[in-house]
Amino acid sequence: MQPFSIAIDQQELDDLSARLRNTRWPEAETCEGWDQGIPLSYTRELARYWLEDYDWRRCEHMLNRWDHFTTEIDDLNIHFIHQRSQEPDARPLIISHGWPGSIIEFHKIIDALTDPVAHGGDAADAFHVVAPSLPGYGFSGKPTRTGMSADAIGRLWGKLMDRLGYDQYFAQGGDWGSIVTQAMGQSETEHCAGIHVNMPIAAPDPETMDDLTEAERQALTDLAFYNDWDSGYSKQQSTRPQSLGYGLADSPVGQMAWIMEKFYAWTDNEENGVKHPENVLTRDELLDNVMLYWLNNCAASSARLYWESFKNPNLGPIDMPVGCSIFPREIMRTSKRWAEKRFSNLFYWNELERGGHFAAMEQPEVFVNEVRACFRKLR
Repeated sequence: MQPFSIAIDQQELDDLSARLRNTRWPEAETCEGWDQGIPLSYTRELARYWLEDYDWRRCEHMLNRWDHFTTEIDDLNIHFIHQRSQEPDARPLIISHGWPGSIIEFHKIIDALTDPVAHGGDAADAFHVVAPSLPGYGFSGKPTRTGMSADAIGRLWGKLMDRLGYDQYFAQGGDWGSIVTQAMGQSETEHCAGIHVNMPIAAPDPETMDDLTEAERQALTDLAFYNDWDSGYSKQQSTRPQSLGYGLADSPVGQMAWIMEKFYAWTDNEENGVKHPENVLTRDELLDNVMLYWLNNCAASSARLYWESFKNPNLGPIDMPVGCSIFPREIMRTSKRWAEKRFSNLFYWNELERGGHFAAMEQPEVFVNEVRACFRKLR
């Protein structure tokens, strides 16, 4: 275990500024709104802010408030936050992000999880938080050979928790982090005492198709829209991530646009009939997350997780205790009766009123309360 501090060389920031100043812009979209992707006017506005007003050192300082480490597991350097609670009965919790997210997703929840008394909770709800960067993401190393699928990351996280000396722990995740966490529910059964996910993956039950609830019908409608209009990124990343990587590695605006479009599409961000990512997240938060991709040049390496994992999706049964929190604007939603077909011990289920795919960023207080309520049943 090596202590780690985020300290980006100023030359990297100067290079970013030069690239932003020299951006070659496409013509504007031929439709209204975001139907063809992130609009040119907003992209130029965001790029101008990035160049002239955004402060990476502020983000760096924020992240360095927590304890960072790196360690080599299976020839791969893994970066993680390991923030221990001062509460004597705190339980270990490993939390995992996905794409196009990062550890930035957790900046509003780490303190509340480790120090619940100071954040409206009870000392009995304290956690020792472990928040790794997925392989190929953020400050973690990039796999140099094939095989680093979501299932493999689940086993890697088991080794990480063992190395930290945690014999019993909980796991939580969203997006790819949810899939990694569900994989841990299959492979880490000796040491992982239970999992909580905010994007449970469970196929619709064919036996229910003639008797769907309103929520199930809406989930299928939203899934059809996602498949028809919102999943092109996934097809590209799961088939040709290397080809995509050249453009995104060379253009900060390209990397920003590729990510920002998903924060528009997947957050619960409508106000007065207008959808916009800055209705729910600040401009700095959005760019902080983009920076973890740009500064670490991980467009291609992060996309490869799709190539590795989509070939053989794992929908096998999970018998360990599973808790699920369903946010209404999650891109893929399952119903409780569908989930029970995969999760034989579905001990916690709650459907929330607000929130989307990036729940820990969008609704941090609700998210923290969900994690507390779920694992309180297993302590």
